[in-house]
Amino acid sequence: MEAVKWLDEDEMRAWHAFLAAGSLIDRLLDAQLKEATGLSHPQYEILVRLADAPDGELRMTELADTLLTSKSGLTYQVTQLEKAGLVARRSCPSDVRGVLAVLTEAGRQRLEQAAPGHVALVRELLIDVLSPGQLAVLADALGEVSRRAAART
Repeated sequence: MEAVKWLDEDEMRAWHAFLAAGSLIDRLLDAQLKEATGLSHPQYEILVRLADAPDGELRMTELADTLLTSKSGLTYQVTQLEKAGLVARRSCPSDVRGVLAVLTEAGRQRLEQAAPGHVALVRELLIDVLSPGQLAVLADALGEVSRRAAART
């Protein structure tokens, strides 16, 4: 068995900063969205992905892959959005087993209501805190981390 290479002080500092920033930002974004619009952060992201999709609809499996979430987690969130009238489900015409999540007009309106406050907080917590150079490095670095992690799934 190969010996574990433990994290040195700088590596541990980077790891802890990554964990803390991700957790704090997600918690603050979730709280802001719930207070302002009644949406959770995952629900907001579902509405964003559907709004960006052709005809405002995506297969549930594609939506889960895009959001990097489990199919069961996505099903729960879509069910909540469906109960609120923000998303509908329908059968996929090209695949009898496939199910599409479809953004409703009410969902589009809720997204339009939620987006300004959400974007303002993203700017406050991340974008405006960093210089353009730091943002570029962060995007490149986390992009590489995401690609490597995705290759393991």
